[in-house]
Amino acid sequence: MSHTPHALVEEFPEHSDRIHALRESNAHFRKLSDAYHDANRAVHRAETNVEPTDSLHETELRKQRMRMKDEISAILNQN
Repeated sequence: MSHTPHALVEEFPEHSDRIHALRESNAHFRKLSDAYHDANRAVHRAETNVEPTDSLHETELRKQRMRMKDEISAILNQN
C-alpha cells in the first residue's frame, strides 16, 4: 500500500502538456480529471487514516479511481 497520492501528471508524466490542454479544452476530460482527483484524495486520506474507513469501502474507492484512470489513459492515448 502506497501512501503517495497518484496525481495525473505523476501517473502520466509523458502527457503532462496534453493533460493541461485537455483540461482547458474538453469539458468531459476536465470533469473526469476532477472526479479522479477527488477519488484519489479520498483513497489517500483513507490510506493515511486522516479519514478512516473500512477495507471494503477503501477497496471500492481504489477500483473507482482505477476505472477513471483507465478512461483518462484511453483519452490521452487517442490520436
